[in-house]
Amino acid sequence: MDISILTEVTDEVVEAFARLIPQLSSSAVIPTRAELQEIADNDTLLIARDPTQGGKIVGTLTLVTFRIPTGVRSWIEDVVVDSAERGKGIGEALTVAALKHAAQLGAKTVDLTSRPSREAANRLYQRVGFELRETNSYRYKLS
Repeated sequence: MDISILTEVTDEVVEAFARLIPQLSSSAVIPTRAELQEIADNDTLLIARDPTQGGKIVGTLTLVTFRIPTGVRSWIEDVVVDSAERGKGIGEALTVAALKHAAQLGAKTVDLTSRPSREAANRLYQRVGFELRETNSYRYKLS
Protein backbone atom coordinates (compact mmCIF):
# COMPACT_ATOMS: atom_id res chain seq x y z
CA MET A 1 0.00 0.00 0.00
CA ASP A 2 1.31 3.43 -0.94
CA ILE A 3 0.38 6.29 1.39
CA SER A 4 1.04 9.86 0.28
CA ILE A 5 0.09 13.41 1.14
CA LEU A 6 -2.17 14.93 -1.48
CA THR A 7 -1.00 18.31 -2.76
CA GLU A 8 -2.83 18.63 -6.07
CA VAL A 9 -6.42 17.62 -6.69
CA THR A 10 -6.89 15.87 -10.02
CA ASP A 11 -9.92 14.38 -11.76
CA GLU A 12 -8.88 11.01 -10.31
CA VAL A 13 -9.00 12.45 -6.78
CA VAL A 14 -12.42 14.03 -7.34
CA GLU A 15 -13.75 10.68 -8.62
CA ALA A 16 -12.25 8.81 -5.66
CA PHE A 17 -13.90 11.12 -3.13
CA ALA A 18 -17.21 10.83 -5.00
CA ARG A 19 -16.90 7.06 -4.56
CA LEU A 20 -15.56 7.01 -1.00
CA ILE A 21 -17.51 9.72 0.85
CA PRO A 22 -20.91 7.97 0.49
CA GLN A 23 -19.29 4.91 2.09
CA LEU A 24 -18.46 7.06 5.12
CA SER A 25 -21.70 9.03 5.41
CA SER A 26 -24.96 8.71 3.53
CA SER A 27 -25.85 12.32 4.38
CA ALA A 28 -22.55 13.97 3.46
CA VAL A 29 -22.35 16.21 0.41
CA ILE A 30 -19.58 15.20 -1.98
CA PRO A 31 -16.83 17.84 -1.82
CA THR A 32 -16.08 19.80 -4.95
CA ARG A 33 -12.68 19.94 -6.57
CA ALA A 34 -12.17 23.44 -5.11
CA GLU A 35 -13.17 22.28 -1.63
CA LEU A 36 -10.79 19.33 -1.82
CA GLN A 37 -7.99 21.64 -2.98
CA GLU A 38 -8.72 23.97 -0.06
CA ILE A 39 -8.35 21.05 2.35
CA ALA A 40 -5.14 19.93 0.66
CA ASP A 41 -3.77 23.48 0.85
CA ASN A 42 -4.66 24.05 4.52
CA ASP A 43 -4.62 20.63 6.16
CA THR A 44 -3.25 17.19 5.37
CA LEU A 45 -5.12 14.82 3.08
CA LEU A 46 -3.57 11.37 3.10
CA ILE A 47 -4.33 9.06 0.19
CA ALA A 48 -3.89 5.28 0.08
CA ARG A 49 -3.18 3.77 -3.32
CA ASP A 50 -3.14 0.07 -4.13
CA PRO A 51 -0.21 -0.71 -6.44
CA THR A 52 -1.80 -4.06 -7.35
CA GLN A 53 -4.73 -2.13 -8.85
CA GLY A 54 -2.67 0.30 -10.90
CA GLY A 55 -2.40 2.80 -8.06
CA LYS A 56 -6.16 3.13 -7.58
CA ILE A 57 -7.13 5.34 -4.62
CA VAL A 58 -8.66 2.99 -2.06
CA GLY A 59 -8.70 5.14 1.08
CA THR A 60 -8.25 8.57 2.56
CA LEU A 61 -7.78 10.31 5.90
CA THR A 62 -7.80 14.00 6.82
CA LEU A 63 -5.37 15.28 9.45
CA VAL A 64 -6.10 18.73 10.82
CA THR A 65 -3.27 20.36 12.79
CA PHE A 66 -3.61 23.61 14.69
CA ARG A 67 -1.93 25.67 17.37
CA ILE A 68 -3.76 26.57 20.56
CA PRO A 69 -2.36 28.26 23.68
CA THR A 70 -1.41 24.90 25.20
CA GLY A 71 0.47 23.61 22.15
CA VAL A 72 0.10 22.08 18.74
CA ARG A 73 -2.69 19.54 18.39
CA SER A 74 -3.89 17.31 15.59
CA TRP A 75 -7.25 15.75 14.86
CA ILE A 76 -8.00 12.84 12.53
CA GLU A 77 -11.25 13.11 10.58
CA ASP A 78 -13.07 11.33 7.76
CA VAL A 79 -11.13 8.09 7.60
CA VAL A 80 -12.61 5.98 4.84
CA VAL A 81 -11.44 2.83 3.10
CA ASP A 82 -13.28 1.47 0.08
CA SER A 83 -15.67 -1.22 1.31
CA ALA A 84 -14.21 -3.73 -1.15
CA GLU A 85 -10.73 -3.17 0.31
CA ARG A 86 -11.41 -3.29 4.04
CA GLY A 87 -9.55 -5.73 6.24
CA LYS A 88 -6.28 -5.32 4.32
CA GLY A 89 -4.54 -2.91 6.72
CA ILE A 90 -5.26 0.23 4.70
CA GLY A 91 -6.93 2.08 7.58
CA GLU A 92 -4.03 1.21 9.84
CA ALA A 93 -1.47 2.36 7.27
CA LEU A 94 -3.30 5.67 6.87
CA THR A 95 -3.57 6.16 10.64
CA VAL A 96 0.09 5.35 11.33
CA ALA A 97 1.16 7.71 8.53
CA ALA A 98 -1.04 10.44 10.03
CA LEU A 99 0.48 9.93 13.48
CA LYS A 100 4.01 10.19 12.07
CA HIS A 101 3.12 13.34 10.12
CA ALA A 102 1.47 14.92 13.19
CA ALA A 103 4.65 14.26 15.18
CA GLN A 104 6.73 15.92 12.43
CA LEU A 105 4.42 18.94 12.67
CA GLY A 106 5.07 19.16 16.41
CA ALA A 107 1.69 17.97 17.66
CA LYS A 108 1.51 17.00 21.33
CA THR A 109 -1.61 14.89 20.86
CA VAL A 110 -3.76 13.43 18.11
CA ASP A 111 -7.48 13.01 18.74
CA LEU A 112 -10.28 11.35 16.83
CA THR A 113 -13.81 10.15 17.36
CA SER A 114 -15.41 6.97 16.10
CA ARG A 115 -18.96 5.77 16.50
CA PRO A 116 -19.26 2.72 18.78
CA SER A 117 -20.98 0.84 15.94
CA ARG A 118 -17.75 0.98 13.94
CA GLU A 119 -16.29 -1.94 15.86
CA ALA A 120 -13.44 -2.74 13.46
CA ALA A 121 -12.35 0.91 13.36
CA ASN A 122 -12.41 1.14 17.15
CA ARG A 123 -10.27 -2.00 17.46
CA LEU A 124 -7.85 -0.52 14.92
CA TYR A 125 -7.47 2.75 16.83
CA GLN A 126 -6.85 0.93 20.09
CA ARG A 127 -4.37 -1.42 18.40
CA VAL A 128 -2.23 1.49 17.17
CA GLY A 129 -2.25 3.10 20.62
CA PHE A 130 -5.24 5.42 20.92
CA GLU A 131 -6.80 5.41 24.37
CA LEU A 132 -10.51 5.79 24.99
CA ARG A 133 -11.04 9.01 26.93
CA GLU A 134 -13.55 9.66 29.67
CA THR A 135 -15.02 12.84 28.26
CA ASN A 136 -18.20 14.36 26.99
CA SER A 137 -18.40 15.19 23.34
CA TYR A 138 -20.73 17.98 22.35
CA ARG A 139 -21.97 19.27 19.01
CA TYR A 140 -23.79 22.48 18.19
CA LYS A 141 -25.51 22.49 14.81
CA LEU A 142 -25.28 25.83 13.04
CA SER A 143 -27.58 24.87 10.18
